[in-house]
Formats: sequence, C-alpha cells, structure tokens
Amino acid sequence: MNAPVFRRVLALLGDLRLAIVLLLVIAIASIAGTVIEQGQSLSFYQANYPEDPALFGFLSWRVLLALGLDQVYHTPWYLTLLVLFGASLMACTVTRQVPTLATAQRWQYYQEPRQFTKLALSTSIPQGSLKALATALSAKGYRVWQTDTQLYARKGLVGRIGPIVVHASLILILLGGILGALTGFMAQELVPSGETFQLQHLVQAGPFARIPQDWSVKVNRFWIDYTDAGDIDQFYSDLSVVDAAGQEVKRGTIHVNRPLRYRGVTFYQADWSIAALRFRLNNSPVLQLPMVPLDTAGKGRLWGTWLPTKADLSEGVSLIARDLQGTVLIYSPKGEFLSSLRSGMSTQINGVTLSLVELVGSTGLQIKADPGIPLFYAGFALLMAGVVMSYVSHSQVWGLQGQTVLYVGGRTNRAQLAFEQELLGILEALSGQGQPAINATL
Repeated sequence: MNAPVFRRVLALLGDLRLAIVLLLVIAIASIAGTVIEQGQSLSFYQANYPEDPALFGFLSWRVLLALGLDQVYHTPWYLTLLVLFGASLMACTVTRQVPTLATAQRWQYYQEPRQFTKLALSTSIPQGSLKALATALSAKGYRVWQTDTQLYARKGLVGRIGPIVVHASLILILLGGILGALTGFMAQELVPSGETFQLQHLVQAGPFARIPQDWSVKVNRFWIDYTDAGDIDQFYSDLSVVDAAGQEVKRGTIHVNRPLRYRGVTFYQADWSIAALRFRLNNSPVLQLPMVPLDTAGKGRLWGTWLPTKADLSEGVSLIARDLQGTVLIYSPKGEFLSSLRSGMSTQINGVTLSLVELVGSTGLQIKADPGIPLFYAGFALLMAGVVMSYVSHSQVWGLQGQTVLYVGGRTNRAQLAFEQELLGILEALSGQGQPAINATL
C-alpha cells in the first residue's frame, strides 16, 4: 500500500462519524446478545421464536440462527466490528491525539505584544516584573521556562495524555473480548458425588480454544445446607484437581459466588440434582438405583425411580424425593401413597425390608476459561485513570517584558472560569492594586 492510499485509509478509519456508527452497531448487537438467550438448543429457539407469527414480524428462529444471534459474541461479523472499532480508535489516536499531545509539548516564546491579542486572556501590567510572574506561576504548580525578557509556563499536560490513555484502554478491552471469543470456552457438567470427570460437555468454545486433557476433577462431596423452614440455604462442592498421575494438585470447596480456579479455568457452583438412591433389600449388600428428574409442569423439582421388590420384576414401588434431606416417598404402581422413609431407616414393602442408606447428590458445575479477562481488568483500570486524567486542564501562560510594561496572556482547554480566576489572582498580586484590565475572548 503506497503512502497516499495509506493516508486515505488512515483518515477514513480515524473519522469520528465512522467510530460513532461502529459503536452504535456494536451497542445494538450487544443489546441483542443480552435480550436473546445465548447458546440454547434448536428446539428452544423453534419454540420461542416461531415463524408464524414471527417476533416483530421478521425475527423467527431461522433468521435468528442465520444471523448468529444465538451466539452473538462469537460470530465473525461481531468480531469484525470489534476489530474495525479498534482500528478506528488506533487511527484516531495516531492522527489526532498524538499530534495534539506533540503540539502541546512544543512551544515558543512570544516576542511581540500583538501576539497576546490572539489569546483567550491577555493584559498588560505597568512596571510589572517578569521574575515575580515566574515566582507566582511556580507557586501555582506551573512549569516555567524563562529568558531575560520572555516567559512561558504550563501545567496539566497530563490532561492531553488522558484521551490517549482512554483510547488505549478501550483497545485493551476490545482485545480482551476478541481473545476471549477466539480462545475461551464454557462447559457445563452434572457430576455425582464421588466421581471424577474431564471437561466434555462444551456449551461454547472459540476456534482456538484448548480444552485441558492432562488433568481431571474429582467431586469429593456435594451437600446442601437447608434453613429451618426446609428451604435451600446454600449448596457446596468439595473439588480436587487431579493430574495425569492421579495426584491431587489443588483442592477447594466452592459455593455460589465462590469459585475454584486452576490454570485459567474457573469452576462455578451453578446447579444441583439427585443422582441416585442407595439402599438394601433385606440383608443384601448396598445397592444403587439412578434417579431421574420428573416432569412437574413447573410445580417444583422432583426425582424418581422404580424399585423392584421381586426378582422377576413383577412387583415394585416408585420412590420419589424432592431434596437431599434424606426423605423418600414410596408409592404403589397405582399411585397410592404407601409410606415415607428417611436415610438410615427401614420399612416393610411387599414382604421385603427396604432400608434407605442415602441419597446421592450431583453437583452442577459451570466451567469457564477466558484468557481475555486480564486484558479486561487492565483496560477498565486504565479507562478509569484516563477519564480522571482527561479532566485535568492544560493551561498555558506567556509573558513578555517590555520597557515599561509586562505583557501577560494565557489559555486553557477546559475550566475556563477557574483558569481566569487563577490568572486574575496572580495578576492582582503583581499589579499591587485593583483588579487589572483583562481582555478576555471566551
């Protein structure tokens, strides 16, 4: 790409109107990704976004999937928008902010009184002292350069750096988002207490995501704390990270809002279930039956299983549980309530002694890896610093010592009234009398 074409492309990318349009489109896409459920099954979208009638007259499940609105933050077009917006910020920084900072750092002494008329604030002080002006400005925090007859002072140069820092922080945040979309992943696992698992059930994963296979996780124990009223207070998972040799390398107990982290992968406590029921029939060894969720039409969560009470499977009972507090309800094949049983207790059913040992819980884990998170944090920290820096006024003052008059003028990029009051105070002290006449062009 030759220099003229490169400059035109740079000017186009640095155009404020393009940046506003890109930011608006990204905002609309992000709102869509927030409102529309992400990462759901095809049947979910077919049920909630039918073709007739389509939402808003056009948004059916076919349109939604075709546009990638079920995975907004991982679609090529969304990542392209982020790249373009980042390129626009970089172009704006190079073509506008950096030259503005360079201009603020360059200065020259004023050599003619007429030059002061171009400043926002200017005045002349009979018999004024350039040395006294330098001392007063230094006391106000200005950095002063001075010759025998000329003076230049400035402060708040950090205010010119602030916009560059803000742009750099936004670029970091965009890089974090792109890196997370390309290399991050999210998985969900429902694991019975006592079992070991590796990540398998991926909900979403970037094209360059690396799913760890050299270590696994063991659920040492899962339990739930209940309130006195029988409601769930908190549920916990005691997890161990195990290497390929079977050695425990990290262990921790997680609950809601307290995850476990290992090598950039975070384990969150997200859900729970009842996996199985352990029992004895008469004097048998401990047996185990899996339990499955029952359809209650939204009236609560129940798990059930069928327990044969005869070897030929001709008779049996249904066992139902609603939580892990250890109570199981027993029903006949006709749906008649027979009895209830708690862990450690026994009852007679169809001529056999049924002893309930325990209910085995499953922990529902949400597992995430997002290598872009450090860039996000760094970007937001830098953004806050840049915003604060941008509020600092960049103020400049010039002085020229005439034969009988001291010419003084200045300007600032913000907080004009505060700058005017500050300069008035300095000039009043220099004049040694009433308020000097200042020519102000606001």
